Amino acid sequence: MTVSQTTVKTAEAMEWSLMPDHVALYHREIVSAAEADAMGVRASSVLWEKIGVGGAVLPHYHNVAEIIHITVGKVRLLCNGEWKSYQAGDTFHVPAGVVHSVVNDDTAPTEQISIFLPVEEQVPPNRFFETTQVAIPTERPLQGQ
Repeated sequence: MTVSQTTVKTAEAMEWSLMPDHVALYHREIVSAAEADAMGVRASSVLWEKIGVGGAVLPHYHNVAEIIHITVGKVRLLCNGEWKSYQAGDTFHVPAGVVHSVVNDDTAPTEQISIFLPVEEQVPPNRFFETTQVAIPTERPLQGQ
């Protein structure tokens, strides 16, 4: 069954959980596989991750593709067998089966959004989304109106 209403998860409602088998890695699940199913999209999980000072996502690989967007701080990424430095605003595209690791390289916790996407043999072509604007009454006009 697909949901047809917007839902909201506030930051306060999502607790930080320690990720096992890594060092000082915490996450909040923004979208679970079940929530993605309910929206009618293919996604394994979307995580908001925090790596503590001295912490690391230890070297590993997945059976899914991962997109990692650094939102806070400086990190080192194990990228194609080499360690390289990156910072907030940088994004990594990690194919399924590729070994990778992210290490906090800062003096404060770093944060990132990690999107885990299923990989399939017969995937339909992707395309940019369409947007349709609609007029709605508002109690307070939008800025500039």
